[in-house]
Amino acid sequence: MEAITEIEIPAQTFRAKIADYVQLIKLRLSLLVVFSAAMAYLWASNRHVDALTIWLLSIGGFFITASSNIFNQVMEKKSDKLMKRTALRPLPDSRMKTGEAVLLGILLGITGLFLLLKINFLSFVLGFTAMLIYIAVYTPMKKLSSLTVIPGAVAGSLPVVIGWVAAKGEITHEALILFLIQFIWQFPHTWSIAWLLNDEYKKASIKMLPTRDKGNTSAMLILLSTFLIIPSGFLLYTYESAGIHVMWMLALAGIITFFFALRFYKLRTDKSAVGLMLSCFVYLPIVLIILVTEKFL
Repeated sequence: MEAITEIEIPAQTFRAKIADYVQLIKLRLSLLVVFSAAMAYLWASNRHVDALTIWLLSIGGFFITASSNIFNQVMEKKSDKLMKRTALRPLPDSRMKTGEAVLLGILLGITGLFLLLKINFLSFVLGFTAMLIYIAVYTPMKKLSSLTVIPGAVAGSLPVVIGWVAAKGEITHEALILFLIQFIWQFPHTWSIAWLLNDEYKKASIKMLPTRDKGNTSAMLILLSTFLIIPSGFLLYTYESAGIHVMWMLALAGIITFFFALRFYKLRTDKSAVGLMLSCFVYLPIVLIILVTEKFL
């Protein structure tokens, strides 16, 4: 019996440590960022896919995103203790020392940037810029102003540009349009989550909604930002970067998302906010899949 116990304890400890690291790097968010960058690369590559490049992009992008998330949690350790949603994260719950998290963040960040540099210098610069904005601007600004959504949207939209640059080696109008689509998408995506977590954010003095309370102004701004998703999809056709059938599919995806925003505006309930949040989660992958599918069919 004692032998079994000696074997089980280390195994449980190992699993718990892995679970803490998964929380620390925000695994699902990191994977979504990698997906966006990889899909942008595939669209730009136009069937000329280099296995080494997409590997460097995916691993490097994952590492710098994970690093950014780690430093975000290090800086927000005290705030996370105040919110039920984040209180059990490894740092505020004291399951992990800050020094350990910082060391991991540094190692992942340096390694990720090195991998992007192996692709080309511009990918490295864009990756470093995204990290810098997320850690040094977006994170501290969350307690100062609701305008933090802007640098957050910039940092969150650069991965598609990095993916494009990894394939093309330069920033073209297609990369800028991809950036714009994801930049606009960030607002209803972020604000719908902020609506749901507003009471929690208030406890930690975090300002994420466009206004302090869940009122008419915030709901209207969320509605308007969602509406802007629709015309942004037309730009790819306007600049001859996608066919008319793709344009209409992107427009349809935008209209469906806007329908959820309109429903949210009318009801202003947490349930309708969840609907908008989920529609935003679906919208971006659908857009990227549509663009890549057109190139490969």
